[in-house]
Amino acid sequence: MDDKQYLLSLIREGEHQQQDFKYRVADACKLAKTVSAFANTDGGRLLIGVRDDGHLSGVRSEEEIYMMHQAAYRFCKPESSIKFDTYHVDKRTIVIVTVPPSLNRPICALEEDGRKRAYIRINDENIIASPVHLALWRESQKSQGTILTYNDDIQLLLDILQKQLSLNQVVRASRLPRHKVITLLARLIRFGNVRCEYINQHFQFCQT
Repeated sequence: MDDKQYLLSLIREGEHQQQDFKYRVADACKLAKTVSAFANTDGGRLLIGVRDDGHLSGVRSEEEIYMMHQAAYRFCKPESSIKFDTYHVDKRTIVIVTVPPSLNRPICALEEDGRKRAYIRINDENIIASPVHLALWRESQKSQGTILTYNDDIQLLLDILQKQLSLNQVVRASRLPRHKVITLLARLIRFGNVRCEYINQHFQFCQT
């Protein structure tokens, strides 16, 4: 398979959880959101110089690589790992940027207002991570030997989560402090008792 065939095979996949197309890179700050989302989820690749419809438009590789470096190393906190591959097809230059999943989550994107936000990748969208995701990443960094100790609060949440509920709904139904609900949900997700789904632009939680 030559370079053109390889690129076309990727383009036929379309945009999905681990692939995004960028016509060009003009704003490293905005691009950092995609880097954050890939790094915090399953990793992914950016095809730069490819339009949303899959047309090969090409880029100036040096400029695009510079902007990607800015996105990953200046506008991601902590820095994200990235790898670059440059392809020349039909007199056009396409840059593929590969972002591996991070072991140091969350990778946050530095916003225009100076705040840091972590993103996750769901299908072909970059979504702001919920407080439960942040707590889950903290939980995941704990010892693998940690066990889940059942108590009245956990049983209460499991009883409530017989159906899908948002974080706010769980807090209201349980009457537990919000920070405690977030911590317990993260723990229950970590141990496979609860799952988190993104439905109608909201994170919903329910028993597995």
